[in-house]
Amino acid sequence: METRRVLVTVPQPLRGLILTQETLSRLHSIAQVTLNEDERNWTAAEIAERLPGIDAMITSWGIVPLTDDVLTHADRLGIVAHAAGSVKGFAQEAVFTRRIVVTHAAARIADSVAEYSLLAAMLGLRRLHELDRQMKSGIAWPKTRNQPYGEIRGRRVGLLGMGYVGKRAAALFQAVGADVWAYDPYLSPQQAAELGVTRASLDDVLRACSVISLHLPVTDETHHLLGARELALIQDGAILVNSARAWVVDQDALLKELRTGRFWAALDVFDPEPLPAEHPLRKLENVLLTPHVAGLTQESYQGLMALAVDEVERFFAGQPLRYQVTQEMLRTMA
Repeated sequence: METRRVLVTVPQPLRGLILTQETLSRLHSIAQVTLNEDERNWTAAEIAERLPGIDAMITSWGIVPLTDDVLTHADRLGIVAHAAGSVKGFAQEAVFTRRIVVTHAAARIADSVAEYSLLAAMLGLRRLHELDRQMKSGIAWPKTRNQPYGEIRGRRVGLLGMGYVGKRAAALFQAVGADVWAYDPYLSPQQAAELGVTRASLDDVLRACSVISLHLPVTDETHHLLGARELALIQDGAILVNSARAWVVDQDALLKELRTGRFWAALDVFDPEPLPAEHPLRKLENVLLTPHVAGLTQESYQGLMALAVDEVERFFAGQPLRYQVTQEMLRTMA
């Protein structure tokens, strides 16, 4: 049988973060491997010249759009496995018209983002970070220790968006005893039942849930889905977690609401990014800020390439892929 050939476009230092020796050895066991040793992302022309005779390509952040010009000499390319999240930046129509299979590792990142969402919600309820700050400032025994902090068990949690992250977040919140409600117009009653969540309208989730976690993709439908009217529906004292994208929330309206102190928020995403040093969000005590790191863990990073190699191996074996992305799916995906 002819030797399979795999092109890995990921340069150092990123490759060192996401490709373990164990995963590389596994890849070598199924194919002849060409690595990007140029310590930079290849240009479109450089990728094009390397594609003849390549059966599979493994990509990650920084890959150029795969246009007709890039794929002209892709005489054997059957699969592109993206060791990162969204494929929208590179998966051009030329990929699908050539019937090249696309798969991605967004599901692995979803595990870390879902964990962040649970952690942030619980911090909002218990405020351990605030107590730590007060004690380290020299306060012998913070007066706020006597305020009634909250538990996650028995609490109604609303998830906006039930894609990879939303599904994993639902399982985590349920595991600690929360009652999960979900808003997603593409979630069927049968899927909601299988996930054990209560399917509800956006307004009902915002009104009824004391913890709200956002997991919506960037699409035309989701732009500023939460505006001034929607944010006003959130309960006083609620917890809002956004580890999705700033795109889905009107940032001016959010800032106005947060300045009232009505509810607490954990924000991992902003517009613009990086968040400017003088941005007013940095001065609000009822906001926890993190620099777009919800999906960034050692385990998730190393899992990206492992998942991509799994998919390539399944493709070579003629087995169904677990995370294939079709052109039709792109309309509603992140």
